Amino acid sequence: MTAPDAEAKPARIWVTRAEPGASRTAARLRAMGFEPIIAPLLAIENLTPPIPDLAPFAALAFTSINGVAAFAALTRERGPPVFAVGDATARAACDAGFADVRSASGDLHALARLIGSELSDGVVLVPQAETPAGDFDAALTAADARNLSVQPLIVYRARPTTVTAPTIFDAILIHSPRAAKILAEQGVARLSHAVTVCISAAAAAPLVALGLTPAVAQTPDEATLLTILKAALGKRDAAV
Repeated sequence: MTAPDAEAKPARIWVTRAEPGASRTAARLRAMGFEPIIAPLLAIENLTPPIPDLAPFAALAFTSINGVAAFAALTRERGPPVFAVGDATARAACDAGFADVRSASGDLHALARLIGSELSDGVVLVPQAETPAGDFDAALTAADARNLSVQPLIVYRARPTTVTAPTIFDAILIHSPRAAKILAEQGVARLSHAVTVCISAAAAAPLVALGLTPAVAQTPDEATLLTILKAALGKRDAAV
C-alpha cells in the first residue's frame, strides 16, 4: 500500500516581511497547514519627527499599518478623517482610536482616487516610510485631484536586516518592493527551486527583471496573497 499522504511534510514558506507583520503572517500560514519560516529582510524603526498642527490638514492618509502604528505613538490626536490604502490598514487605524476611517481597498492609486472623490481641495498629511513605495503626488494627478496636495511626514524607516536567510524552503512571500529589491540583489540562484509570490506588480518587478516569473496577487492584500500562494503550490505539486 502507498503511504498515506498525511505523512507528507507541510510546505515551508519563507516570510520576508518585517515584524510585527511577519508573526501575523506566520500565524495565518500555520492555520493553512504550512510551516512558516520567519526571516525578515527588513526591520521597522519608528522615528520621532515633530508633529505639525493637524488643524490645517483636510485629512490623514495612511499607506501602511506601520505608518499607522508609528504616527499613533507620536500623538494622541485622533480627530482628523483618515483614508487608508487597504482594509488591514483601515482596521489598524480604527484599533488605534481613529473614528472616521475610510478604506480604499487597493493600492496607492486607489487611495488617491478615493481621496479625490471625497475631498475637493486641501492638503493631506501622509505619515509614511522614509523610502515610500510610490509617488503619492503622481497618483493624485492621475486621479485628476488637481486641487489636492500631500505633505509627507516621515515616521518610520525600513532598514535591511542581518537575519540569516533560510537555505531550504518551498515558497517565499514578498510583501513590498523594498524586500524584493533586497532579494534580487542576492541573486536568482537561491530562488530557482521555490515558488515566489508577490503582493503586487511593483513588488514583483525587481524579480521579473532577473528573469523570474513570480505569482502576483490580483489585489494588494494578504488574503489574496495567501490564496495565490496556495494555488501556486498546488500547481507545482500537480506537476510533480
